[in-house]
Amino acid sequence: MGPRTRRFIAMLGLLAFLVFWIWGAIALRGVLPPGPVIDLLVFAVAGIGWAVPLYPLIKWAERPRD
Repeated sequence: MGPRTRRFIAMLGLLAFLVFWIWGAIALRGVLPPGPVIDLLVFAVAGIGWAVPLYPLIKWAERPRD
């Protein structure tokens, strides 16, 4: 598989993952009690945490041609 194809597949996977990640962060925030500190914690973790599960996908997309 060529690098352009891998990058395109990774882009689609990344977009799909981020849609569900953002939806999950918003849903989680709706379940917790209101407060600015909880807002900060939830959205800080969600904002930083999305890259961890996507790292293997990005690494796969950027590897050299087979």
